Amino acid sequence: MTVSVRVLIPAKFAENSQTIQYTANGVTALIDKFTATNFSAATATISVNLVTGADAAGNQNLIVKTKSLQPSETYTFPEITGAALAPSGFISTIAGTASAINIRANGREIT
Repeated sequence: MTVSVRVLIPAKFAENSQTIQYTANGVTALIDKFTATNFSAATATISVNLVTGADAAGNQNLIVKTKSLQPSETYTFPEITGAALAPSGFISTIAGTASAINIRANGREIT
């Protein structure tokens, strides 16, 4: 068994359509940290799904629903920290507003 520390999602804008941000391709992934920062001047929202490879993002795997972030607020998602993704599982997000929230995740991949 090999454990590799990885940036799972490099810092990027969260899209305002449901978007797969990271897939555990051939590995088990442990999420150590997931952050979102609202850099806009207005309140913005984000939702996060942790999905098994056989499913699509939906209410059955919604972990955080429409989390409101105030302007300049950063949130570290304790609901997601420590979660595991089996091979083919993925992280999917949707922001309420395009180009308002930056996301980033790091963790470990186990092969």
